[in-house]
Amino acid sequence: MRRFWVIGGVGFGAALCFLLLLVVGTYSAAAGLQSGPGGRLAGLVKGAVPAKYQSLVQKWGVLCPTLSPAVLAAQLYSESGWDPGIVSPADARGIAQFIPGTWATHGIDGDGDGDRDIWDPNDAIPSAASYDCELARDVGRVPGDPVKNMLAAYNAGPGAVLQHQGVPPFRETEGYVKAITTLAKSFEAPVGRVAPSQQAAGAIYFAQKQLGTPYLWGGNGTPDQNGRFDCSGLTKAAYETVGIELPRVANDQYNAGSHPSRAELLPGDLVFFSDDLTNSREIRHVGMYVGGGYMINAPYTGAVIRFDKIDTPDYFGATRVTKDGAAALPERAAATPAA
Repeated sequence: MRRFWVIGGVGFGAALCFLLLLVVGTYSAAAGLQSGPGGRLAGLVKGAVPAKYQSLVQKWGVLCPTLSPAVLAAQLYSESGWDPGIVSPADARGIAQFIPGTWATHGIDGDGDGDRDIWDPNDAIPSAASYDCELARDVGRVPGDPVKNMLAAYNAGPGAVLQHQGVPPFRETEGYVKAITTLAKSFEAPVGRVAPSQQAAGAIYFAQKQLGTPYLWGGNGTPDQNGRFDCSGLTKAAYETVGIELPRVANDQYNAGSHPSRAELLPGDLVFFSDDLTNSREIRHVGMYVGGGYMINAPYTGAVIRFDKIDTPDYFGATRVTKDGAAALPERAAATPAA
């Protein structure tokens, strides 16, 4: 468990007033910020892709002009959560979730070792990129956004995209295209400043009202738990009050939006902590930034929800939560909550 420096004694009330003023001031300043310029960078956010797969995603994510490392990363995360041993109910296998029949036709020997192994990320990740680019060529003459057309072909087949001359009007396909293009923003290095969140102030308001509440591991704030929370339970509940449904687990919450730098943090941003700073899947703690280097934090058993500093050696990064970003996250089986 991580340990934090806590504001105590007489200074607590003064610090609370200071932080409330800081929140107001920061939001006033943020109102004038503009989002970064358009376009997509090839770069990936540090740690968003597990280190052992980062070079593969970076290399194969530029296999064709329609693909990018961020789009490839979003597909892999959505399909498997970076688990190379996963099997779906439909018998989709491995990190790229290929059906064996599709693999037989489209799997490639990505690492040149003489075999095509559906379970080996060194083959499966290149195969996913190769398949994306093959689909992009198949629908290359279709009008509209070539990335969306490629993703639609991945979901519904190139024939449907050709027939409808664009993303076909199927709810599942439209949802898939929106989810992957939105989720890709959580993996790409931001261009300029990340746009301020419109819902952050309401989330902070809820979190502030929980200050002084005893921590409960696995706590969701329900009446039978006497309104107690753990770290990710608190952030989830705070954003639910402003209409945003976050996942229950901290490392999945990390992908609910773009990632501002430490210098660009604004109140309401989620801040994350990990013992492995190269892999967002190892994140084990989350808090809500309030300004001035502090977060509202549900720290550990025996403590209360309180203000803590964020600048510790295990600081991983931050996420600016958006409604679309949260909605794009794949549904996963319930996992053990963080801290």
